[in-house]
Amino acid sequence: MAIESPPEATGTPGPASPTVAPAAPRPARLSGRSRLILMVLCAAQFMVALDFSVLNVALPALGTDLGLSTSQLQWAITAFALPSGGFLLLFGRIGDLYGRRRLFLAGLVVFGAASLLATLAWNPAAFLAGRALQGLGAAAIVPTGMSLLTTTFREGPERDRALGISGTLLSLGFTVGMVAGGVLTDTLGWRSTMGLLALASAGVLTLAPKALTESRTPHRPKLDVPGAVSVTGGLLALIYALSTAAQDGFGHTDVLLTLVLGVALLVTFAVVESRAAEPLVSLPMLRRRTVAFGNLGGLLTFALMSTVVFVLTLYLQDVLGLSAFATGLVFGVQGLLSAVAGTYAPRVIGRFGARRTLVGSLLGQGAFVALLLALGEHGGVLVATAGVSLASMCHLGAIVSYGLAVTSGVPDAEQGLATGLVTTTQQVGLTLGIPLLGVLATTQDELFTGVRTVMALDAALLLVGAVVVAAGLRRRG
Repeated sequence: MAIESPPEATGTPGPASPTVAPAAPRPARLSGRSRLILMVLCAAQFMVALDFSVLNVALPALGTDLGLSTSQLQWAITAFALPSGGFLLLFGRIGDLYGRRRLFLAGLVVFGAASLLATLAWNPAAFLAGRALQGLGAAAIVPTGMSLLTTTFREGPERDRALGISGTLLSLGFTVGMVAGGVLTDTLGWRSTMGLLALASAGVLTLAPKALTESRTPHRPKLDVPGAVSVTGGLLALIYALSTAAQDGFGHTDVLLTLVLGVALLVTFAVVESRAAEPLVSLPMLRRRTVAFGNLGGLLTFALMSTVVFVLTLYLQDVLGLSAFATGLVFGVQGLLSAVAGTYAPRVIGRFGARRTLVGSLLGQGAFVALLLALGEHGGVLVATAGVSLASMCHLGAIVSYGLAVTSGVPDAEQGLATGLVTTTQQVGLTLGIPLLGVLATTQDELFTGVRTVMALDAALLLVGAVVVAAGLRRRG
């Protein structure tokens, strides 16, 4: 996710002083071509954000049409998130080697074709295959799109402005997806949500070849094949094991084998990276306290907020009986308040510093998720709307501040590595949340009991995590 870096929040690695920072230089006016490039890249990121949310409110209708049980619905989300997180590091490096524009365009083609397959899906297998291919396309679009943006716009006010616009549109994409998903599902059916993504990718693909020029790293780094294979395989195996365990239990043979394989591959990845000349992930970078604990905060906020949205969607429709459109409106309120929070987050960070804002945002997110424990089995729309909206406002504060906390004090030569970790944390968080906690709601004897269990665990993890992050960031990295 693109993170806007306000001038008053960058610089020294310590917490920002409460004194007013000098005024930032006025952002340079973008040329016509620069605006076209920014429009194309932001449209692609908007489309990926849309895909993370547009299907949420359509899940009950989708399950009824394709014959997916409630416990199987999480695969509609996980099938997309798993490859999009698992292949992110690999595709980012391939783009560096063989051309970011080339891989960006290839990702758009795969994403569009996969969206069409999901639209026309005749059975669950075809639909889930389409979702997995969408995730694969997104894994190519996200890192190459971010690299094209940062290499097109000069560091300073121009890049800050571009990143700010990109970040705003990413948040807007998630909000529009929730509302549009409800409207489309109620009027044209759930398939129209996937059809919208196919049309969006076709539109971006029409403009992208003319707007973008090729970009790759000058020194052509060597591809760390052992690292790429081990981290990709490890993430895929681990997420599959956790997702399957929620339904079959940890004693199932497939679960145990894939869990052991996933852990073994991730340990192998750590060993490989410690010896690689040009690693995918810099282990010395991860030893910085700001990087390690900042990314932990990011992982928590993404994983646990995505879980709340998934579970609350099922609660509103399957427990309270709301329509997809009404459910979309609930999340529309959430999105509007999140946009407001995103506007004011840089000011809060400028006043209190990125680290304090991150810890405070995690505490606030946890407290407002705990408010959702007041949901009733026969009523609770107002509580749901207030709880998820206020939690999302804190979530936006955590998103902006964790990116700044991670990159704070990192030398310019290592900023690319730090920014890559920020993006990877986002994708892995979105991948882990629903398989780890979300399926607990769908595998209980009663859905409402599962919803309350998930909300309690979600809130507890956020509050404990905030304390750990606060302790970790207390000393300078």
